[in-house]
Amino acid sequence: MRREPVESDALRSVGYDPDRRILEIEFNSGTVYRYFDVPENVHTGLMTAGSHGEFFARHIRDAGFDYEQR
Repeated sequence: MRREPVESDALRSVGYDPDRRILEIEFNSGTVYRYFDVPENVHTGLMTAGSHGEFFARHIRDAGFDYEQR
């Protein structure tokens, strides 16, 4: 999946597959996580947030999405 770089203290890049509803996040540590069944509006919110890391913490990390570490 192609990821887009983001300006963030926590996140390095973000990718999204709208057909499969998979959100892929690469953290500045180099770790990559894939989150499943993520609505497109969550991806849009992440990409347009003033703070990507804060949006992730509030709306993705503890939102109950299934995920895998890659």
